[in-house]
Amino acid sequence: MRTEKDSLGKKQLPSTAHYGIHTARSLENFNAASHPLPLEIIYAIVNLKRACAKANYKLKSLEKKKANAILVATKNILLGKHDKEFQIDVFQAGSGTSTHMNVNEVIANLAKLHPNDDVNKGQSTNNIIPSAIRIASHKELQSLTESLENLRKALEQKAKAFSTIPKSARTHLQDAVPITLGQEFRAYAAAIEKATLRLTIAAESLLELGVGGNAVGTGVNTKKAFRKTIISELNKELKTTFLPAVNNIEATQFLTDIAEVSAMSKLAATDLLKITNDLRLLSSGPNTGFGEINLPAVEPGSSIMPGKINPSICEAANMACIQVMGYDHAITIANSLGQLELNTHMPLVANNIIHMIQILKRTSNMLTTKCIRGITANKQTCQTNLEHSAGLATILNPKLGYDRVAELVKESLKTKKTLKQLVLEKKILTSKQFENLVKNSTKPNL
Repeated sequence: MRTEKDSLGKKQLPSTAHYGIHTARSLENFNAASHPLPLEIIYAIVNLKRACAKANYKLKSLEKKKANAILVATKNILLGKHDKEFQIDVFQAGSGTSTHMNVNEVIANLAKLHPNDDVNKGQSTNNIIPSAIRIASHKELQSLTESLENLRKALEQKAKAFSTIPKSARTHLQDAVPITLGQEFRAYAAAIEKATLRLTIAAESLLELGVGGNAVGTGVNTKKAFRKTIISELNKELKTTFLPAVNNIEATQFLTDIAEVSAMSKLAATDLLKITNDLRLLSSGPNTGFGEINLPAVEPGSSIMPGKINPSICEAANMACIQVMGYDHAITIANSLGQLELNTHMPLVANNIIHMIQILKRTSNMLTTKCIRGITANKQTCQTNLEHSAGLATILNPKLGYDRVAELVKESLKTKKTLKQLVLEKKILTSKQFENLVKNSTKPNL
């Protein structure tokens, strides 16, 4: 063991630990979440420390030897050599000071420097943590949008494959006019494309960083060029295009840009939830449901019913999407609860935004590889359902008129004959004319 001292007194720490007394106290105090912040947040903080060290050296606020020691220490952290040093619980002091000091102390002990005077020179938790959230979120969003694009492509491929399969559409879960299976899947692809665009637009707001603003955003105890120099060095290293915040005081108080990304992630989750529930309905059966498509079998579906196959991938995606919505709700509340010059719920926001983006990314990948690509169509079932659909009557309106078609619908329900059977028996239409009506009804008229 070794002994360290702070304003509260002395404390013993494991001699092998690179963290310091502030971290030790935090490890004792906080355990509500029972897990630490994501490493993506830690690494973003470390990248900021590297940029700040370079900026401080360039502005002659930190000597070369100390700056180099910080760069060596941070490089080793980013290589994953010290991940176990960062174990402070998510639910900690609201600004994230515990995690921030955890990083400062580990770097300081590795570099044999002072955590506050050297590693944290010109910085504050109040601008480092929200800047780190933005950096980490922006990086994770790039992976998410790639995953969503792969999902969109898979849906588009199915749309093309199913483009000539007519079926009954359904509104209010009741029979509606004809549509093709391909048109249904193309609508899904379009929804994912729009969800991706919303996320891409929201990600732009994350490029503004408040780093260098210090305690409340005024830049106290820093040189005028510090902010721009930090971000210039950060962009060189990460090959990004971050910018100094337009208003550093606003950037310290408000997490709304991050909440916007959260909201767009939630909307993407709602679209995925809708699509996967549609797939469950369309594949329901196999004998007593819609049965218009087949989802890939990934596991036996029951411990008691032999041969049962369930839509397990869609169900897993459902739960993932619900979790994302819960994360967003918590972020929304946390975003609204800042007081005066600081939001004191930053660790929660940091934890939730990274996890929700990663859950969406993995869910999209799972759906693409384990579900969408393996979907097949039951063409005959689609045809049979279409012929028995009450909604099919609508396409007869222009030719026969509403009242006459209504009588045919009543007769169909009474005799259990399809509308096609009735119009053919009554020689209202030929088989070819009926098929052409169906075919023409599914052609977009926009």
